[in-house]
Amino acid sequence: MIDWKKYLLVFLITAGIFLSAVYVTNYFNSRKINELKSIQDKISIDLLSSETQYALLEELSCTDVNNSLLSPELASLADKIDFSEKNISSSDIVELKKSYSLLEIKDYLLMKKISARCGFKNIFILYFYTTAENCTECVKQGFALDVLREKYPEVRVYSFDYNLIDLSAVKAMTSIYKIKDTALPALVIDSKVYTGFQDVETIEEIKPSLKSLLPVQAGLPKTPETSTKK
Repeated sequence: MIDWKKYLLVFLITAGIFLSAVYVTNYFNSRKINELKSIQDKISIDLLSSETQYALLEELSCTDVNNSLLSPELASLADKIDFSEKNISSSDIVELKKSYSLLEIKDYLLMKKISARCGFKNIFILYFYTTAENCTECVKQGFALDVLREKYPEVRVYSFDYNLIDLSAVKAMTSIYKIKDTALPALVIDSKVYTGFQDVETIEEIKPSLKSLLPVQAGLPKTPETSTKK
């Protein structure tokens, strides 16, 4: 004779464990997203502060430029987005990436102005990539750029996910530099586009002035990096 009460009890216990696991997972994912948004809001304020500071440079000496123009948490946000993409399935992550891309573009334009105004020897690289499933070389390119940034702190890399092309600002950049999704990864150095994987040595050949840079520059901080390890 089948003991239905026993099976019912087992079912209820199993269902309870499953629902508890789902609840706990959603709870921590929600906390992670809220933490990301909090960091994003802080960075937005830092960027506004930096723009105000740049306006003051018209009156101040470049020696008064703060070494921490941007919050170091910008890089932290990139790491958290990278982690969340791999662990959280949520449209909120896409929206955060869009906001972060806009912050990067703002930072790029701001830092170019400050570098020109103050004569800093920063080198700017725009990096366009897509997912590892559609671009195996994008993974290699991300690691190569990390190595380059560690070797030359003056190099500022700004990474943009081509999948965010529906964002008008990212679409404008891909249009300006004629970036195609069939030619990724793509780097923009001195307004010239280089498609396909470029190792550190090749980038040094593209930009010979890299080798003349000091190991550490006292001007601007290292570039905040978006998620390049796709």
